[in-house]
Amino acid sequence: DKTMTNAATAPQGNPGDIVNWPMLKIQYRTDPDKIAALLPPGIEPGARPNVNLTIYNFPVPDEPEYGIVTSVDANYNGVAGEFTLGYGIDQESAIFVSQETNGQPKYPCTTEFYRLGPQVKARCIHQGYTFVEFHGASTGPSAAGEPFEQNEWWLKYSRAVSVGGPATGFDFPPHVVRVRSQYGTAWREEVEGKLVLRDSP
Repeated sequence: DKTMTNAATAPQGNPGDIVNWPMLKIQYRTDPDKIAALLPPGIEPGARPNVNLTIYNFPVPDEPEYGIVTSVDANYNGVAGEFTLGYGIDQESAIFVSQETNGQPKYPCTTEFYRLGPQVKARCIHQGYTFVEFHGASTGPSAAGEPFEQNEWWLKYSRAVSVGGPATGFDFPPHVVRVRSQYGTAWREEVEGKLVLRDSP
């Protein structure tokens, strides 16, 4: 009697279909005091001083959205999560409505992100200035890992009307928005490469 096993295979789809584009996830450590300086009152640095970058191309709602999410590990009310510094996206129509409706911090950004064979390349450009650049290559599949939960912290607020004078206070004071997501990984590959970060004027 023989036992047959099927080797895991990468997700497949229609040729050219963007729904199976992978996300490039990059994490690096920084100084804890640098993260603390970015956090609003009530949100505290997480257990590790990590900066998390996710570069992606994903249909939102039904057309490609190229973007980069920048977050730092942070806790709110004892719950571990990530404080989202910004979503750089190329869909102008979603930027203002997302900030107003959800408190999602979006800004205009042009992202170039592609894979050719094992090569993986990405560039993120704001106002004509490249602030993130990555060049690397896949070293092959790795364990997908267990399903996990992620908490993101966004801020929703409306500053006081300031026509005719300086703005003081809020028409709607800051509220923390908890975005709780549960994820599973269909396919994962390790990528080795070089990340270049540039100060943006």
